[in-house]
Amino acid sequence: MATHRHCLPLLLLVAAALAAVPARAALGGGRGPLLGGWNPIPDVSDSHIQELGGWALGQAKHQKLAADGLRFRRVVRGEQQVVSGMNYRLYVDAADPAGRTVPYVAVVYEQVWTRTRQLASFNPVPRAH
Repeated sequence: MATHRHCLPLLLLVAAALAAVPARAALGGGRGPLLGGWNPIPDVSDSHIQELGGWALGQAKHQKLAADGLRFRRVVRGEQQVVSGMNYRLYVDAADPAGRTVPYVAVVYEQVWTRTRQLASFNPVPRAH
């Protein structure tokens, strides 16, 4: 009986090591997107992504983070991050009153199943020097 008592911890250790292999793969162990990291949005032309960009600009104007005269043009690129819901970093082109394109970056948190949507930030894209 004493021999079997020593085998149990060894079996648990082996089982834990084997379980870690698929978990590492699921967490981005060299292939595919990294869970919890920022990953490119595959299709920014998707209607939901474009709607989020327009919503973000509307919220930014409401919160006085952007000028009232701005109009939404489109989301040109973006990244997403899986959390308890989804974070989106959206690069939004807006038009100023003169029709010039003004680029912004918006960070939006969305949790579809609770119908939660929050604008975390909305800032002009820094100009390259």
